[in-house]
Amino acid sequence: MEVASLPSPSPNYRLYRKGVRFLARSSPTLLATYRGLHSGCSTYKHASLRSNHHSARSSLLGMPRKHDNVPWRSFNPKEELYGPHHNYKLNIQNKFARDIVVRSELTTTGSMGDAYSLSELKMESKVRGACFYAVTAFTAIFLFVLMLVGHPFVMLFDRHRRKYHHFIAKIWATLTLAPFFKIKFEGLENLPPTDTPAVYVSNHQSFLDIYTLLTLGRSFKFISKTSIFLYPIIGWAMFLLGLIPLKRMDSRSQLECLKQCMDLIKKGASVFFFPEGTRSKDGKLGTFKKGAFSIAAKTSAPVVPITLVGTGQIMPAGREDIVNSGSVRVVIHKPITGNDPNLLCEESRKVIASVLNHQD
Repeated sequence: MEVASLPSPSPNYRLYRKGVRFLARSSPTLLATYRGLHSGCSTYKHASLRSNHHSARSSLLGMPRKHDNVPWRSFNPKEELYGPHHNYKLNIQNKFARDIVVRSELTTTGSMGDAYSLSELKMESKVRGACFYAVTAFTAIFLFVLMLVGHPFVMLFDRHRRKYHHFIAKIWATLTLAPFFKIKFEGLENLPPTDTPAVYVSNHQSFLDIYTLLTLGRSFKFISKTSIFLYPIIGWAMFLLGLIPLKRMDSRSQLECLKQCMDLIKKGASVFFFPEGTRSKDGKLGTFKKGAFSIAAKTSAPVVPITLVGTGQIMPAGREDIVNSGSVRVVIHKPITGNDPNLLCEESRKVIASVLNHQD
């Protein structure tokens, strides 16, 4: 049995030892009465029979003493005489140690691993973005040659619709998007016949919206900023497709754009508008401008609302350098006809928002 070293006796302890020696000399046996001197003992009296020799030795050495049917614990001078102060220090030390353990676990749990996984996801999205532009550039160069070769025949036989060019554009968009995400189409039966001119409108969330819409294979004319037509290959292909240039802050350019759209519809072509005017950064549907619906009302062309879901998560507005994983859903709603631009605008926005609200 290992015996721990004891501290120097205090005056109270010396008095206690004198009492023990006196009682030991007076009787070989001692009927000792305890009044809850030991922690864990009750305050009522209980008796213990022990020899003087064993009593003194066990008190000094801190050896355990057994009592029948009574909770027991050995007397430890260090603990009994200095117990409250000593226990307070132990409690403080245990509290600090427990706090340190908890805090260290909180700081380590879900920090390094999560940061590492987030950095991996960001790097993966950037790599996918670089691959996306590599694929679209490679396919555009090859297909642009085919478009350029067939352009004279298109201008002779299909000057306004340019179905051949739009077929090439569909192949280009499909080859570009296929390696990165899947597109699910709903309501294809709501599309008007290919020879029927219409005004298509959709929500705008991402740079990928145009790619996605081109996979429909419909010969509609987008309205695009004039500066994009200057881009090599892509801008030139847009020119061959007969897309409509627009200077956003120029009122004369806007009027010219509306006149050109009306002229195309009268000649059998379809046009496509993003009535919000710009991409949504938070995915929420913005306010619709009435230009597209004024054209539909004046030309009696049907308005075909389309809802795009998922493009904003894959390539968010302002983050054209990344391509996240995901899928895209394209919902084609039933055509809307009418002569009131306001009603056409409200109804189109309502049906497009219904899908987006349900998605949230």
